Amino acid sequence: MSIYDRIEILIKTKGMTKKEFCLKLGISTGNLGDWKRGKSTPSTNKLIEISAFFDVSLDWLLTGRERNPLQVNESPGCYGANLAIDWGKVTDQLTPREVVFIQEYLEFARYRKRKENEGN
Repeated sequence: MSIYDRIEILIKTKGMTKKEFCLKLGISTGNLGDWKRGKSTPSTNKLIEISAFFDVSLDWLLTGRERNPLQVNESPGCYGANLAIDWGKVTDQLTPREVVFIQEYLEFARYRKRKENEGN
């Protein structure tokens, strides 16, 4: 099952038409058609918008599976206050596309944190 197939399921579950979905999320019907044919896939930002709109995880939207619920939760200070990352060295070892992906992921993490804080 593809990302498009999961999006189509979400659209139907919400009782929307594909046109309504496109209008609400600012997607052209041509782009939606390209996703269906496998000609292209949604951008990272668009996937974030879609997952937030339907209140589903990105894991499910991308893979059809939820993340493994077994996680290690550590306190923020468990590694000490002196832990520092030299982002210049890290980004020097990445492709420009990987840097953009990390930036988009950090933006998504901030967005989710804001949403969680608004809910509390």
